[in-house]
Amino acid sequence: MKSLVTKITLLVVAISMMAVSVYAQQSRDLQYFRAPDQTGINIFEAPSETDVEFNGVNVRIGGSNTLQFQALDHSTDGTADIFSIGPNFNLATSNLDIDAQLAPGMRMHLRTYMSSRHHSQPYVKGGYLQVDRLDFIQEDFLIDYMQYLQIKFGHMEINYGDAHFRRSDNGQTIFNPFVGNLIMDAFTTEVGGEILFRNNGWLAMVGMTNGKLNQSVVEPAEGQLATHVSLVGKLGWDKQINEDLRVRLTGSVYHTGRSARTYLYAGDRAGSRYYNILTENSGEFRIPRFDPGFSNELTSIMINPFVRYKGLEFFGVIESSSGKARAEADRRNFQQYAADLLYRFGNNDDFYIGGRYNLVTGETNAGDDVDITRFNVGGGWFMTKNVLTKVEYVNQQYDGFSGGSVFNGGEFSGLMIEAVISF
Repeated sequence: MKSLVTKITLLVVAISMMAVSVYAQQSRDLQYFRAPDQTGINIFEAPSETDVEFNGVNVRIGGSNTLQFQALDHSTDGTADIFSIGPNFNLATSNLDIDAQLAPGMRMHLRTYMSSRHHSQPYVKGGYLQVDRLDFIQEDFLIDYMQYLQIKFGHMEINYGDAHFRRSDNGQTIFNPFVGNLIMDAFTTEVGGEILFRNNGWLAMVGMTNGKLNQSVVEPAEGQLATHVSLVGKLGWDKQINEDLRVRLTGSVYHTGRSARTYLYAGDRAGSRYYNILTENSGEFRIPRFDPGFSNELTSIMINPFVRYKGLEFFGVIESSSGKARAEADRRNFQQYAADLLYRFGNNDDFYIGGRYNLVTGETNAGDDVDITRFNVGGGWFMTKNVLTKVEYVNQQYDGFSGGSVFNGGEFSGLMIEAVISF
């Protein structure tokens, strides 16, 4: 089976490369597209304007690769016999991206994880169709409306919050100024669609998904919960006030009324960027991130302020999540707070230094009132717009977990070095 998947993947790459050669005489630029290099930094939703003309079907092959050197120490007061770890290189992670301009204002995106912690073989993360114009129906069809709208549909990364625009996605780590993602990492891929409205700085998005990470038409057995649709929404304001100052403020919500399993904080199959931390099983790839364990009636709200003044940049996260597991009678609550403060400098902002503080607090399904804190400090150098090197010191501590948990008195700290190529 692995051999077959590999052969199919190579065939797709070969066909795609042939498509590139066919259209080599045309521009490689795409419409309404966030570049996967340094120029895509601080781009959130795909741009609403473009100066690229459509000259026929245009296929873009891209990719990203990340290699880490990890020198972390970890410890726990729990009973688990955790791995003994030392300084060395982690498994390199790689993505393959295929983007195709199919018609004016119509673009397809497909991402495949070529190498990741969770799978030894390539597999598709997801993809979507993005529509910014309806010229495929008739030239300038409803153009007075479509100039404000963007439509996406597919098995795709949902647009809940703004933190997912700054996170590491397997091999694509160039948008994250640090190494790890947030402790409660709100990320999942589900089948659904969204409509985004933007006008004069204001933005509003409504979306709906089927609430499933793994797709299936099989009905649940008697006595098991059926997964209902999930609703996603976002409202905000994003404005370049003047040459030096940009301000963005958004609020997002994700809600599912009933589910066999929710994946909002457990949907990333690529795994944590810190390897083998507080684990005794090589199959556990998400720790030290934390999933509050809400498998039913989940409601999460995230507020994200972003301010950039000249080279100084602030990004914040205020998040509240509530829900319960199927066996629980009452809802529980978790809160997350995070703040990134960076200073970018040099020609084309080729260097940056900064820090991040991240706090998660709430009640576990074991009844423990817990706190998890992480502090990162580090910096980066864009050797070119496609090549980034990062270095950081990280310290994460767990407090309030009961004696049997691996997180009881758990902590890790040390140095991370990450090299990124993205094109």
